[in-house]
Amino acid sequence: MLTISDNHTTDALIRRVGVGALNGAATRLGLTGTVIESDLQTMLDSIGEDLGRAGWKDLLDWSAGASAEEMARADERLLVSRALGPSQGTRTTPRDMADLLRLIWTDRAGPAAACERVPAVMARQLTRHRIASGFRLPARVAAKSGSLVGVIRNEIGVISCPDGRRYAAAVFTRSRPGSDDAAISRAIGTVAARAVAALQETGA
Repeated sequence: MLTISDNHTTDALIRRVGVGALNGAATRLGLTGTVIESDLQTMLDSIGEDLGRAGWKDLLDWSAGASAEEMARADERLLVSRALGPSQGTRTTPRDMADLLRLIWTDRAGPAAACERVPAVMARQLTRHRIASGFRLPARVAAKSGSLVGVIRNEIGVISCPDGRRYAAAVFTRSRPGSDDAAISRAIGTVAARAVAALQETGA
């Protein structure tokens, strides 16, 4: 789930823990802008339904033979789908995610052993084209990406600098379907790097 952002693994964990327990943990940690509405498969199926299909698989099957005009209409409906709605879909804020990272890195999000495990796994994330792209060794980045249907591209992470200082970063983006994925990912790294540089200049 953390190293390759695998949806099936994420859903297996959600089923084991439960949506209610996850939302309860978010509340307990003070993450007031964070709400999990469902597992990922349910979310994807809701996108298919909002675009007039039976579910996610039906949408994929339909899109394989859809015309450019049909796809353009579907893209417009996608942008207003429930899953992408800031008050309807699973949601959080950059501030909440930065706070969560601080809580994990300082062993305040849960048992110390669990808090120690999360950074170790995040440091092994295979995709390094977002926040990590803005930094070079000896700085180290432990991160987690999140993307949805070519519209949402987010990443959170902690940058550990050689001087011992650490910075929590959360960069969220939203774009139209068909936007330049590589350029947006690079921009996430650039934004994170500039923010850290600005903090370093102030002595933070």
